[in-house]
Amino acid sequence: MNFNKALSIQQIKAQFNTQFPYLKIEFYGESHDNKEGSMISDQLAESTLLGDINPSLEDFEVSTNPEITVGAFEKIIHEKIGMNIQVFRKSNDIWLQTSSTDNWTLEKQNGKGQRS
Repeated sequence: MNFNKALSIQQIKAQFNTQFPYLKIEFYGESHDNKEGSMISDQLAESTLLGDINPSLEDFEVSTNPEITVGAFEKIIHEKIGMNIQVFRKSNDIWLQTSSTDNWTLEKQNGKGQRS
């Protein structure tokens, strides 16, 4: 995934969803602890530019290796760009926060979503 100040949250989400169609990410103004969910009231608007969240953001790329755990992926995003994300998995017609399965890989989460 490519990150730069001119991209919106919506554009980052689309990059992620291209690789993992049964997962989505949401951005939050506050962090959450491992195995905890995020509050919807802290969710940032899709139109928000990354540069508005982190004005000192440099252009860079983050690998979305399917074998990385959800928890590790969320941590990398926080450490690299100072942004808080939460991965969600499709379950029938709803999106579930993957907080209780942060130890699963992105590939395993996506496969579970596809089967539901």
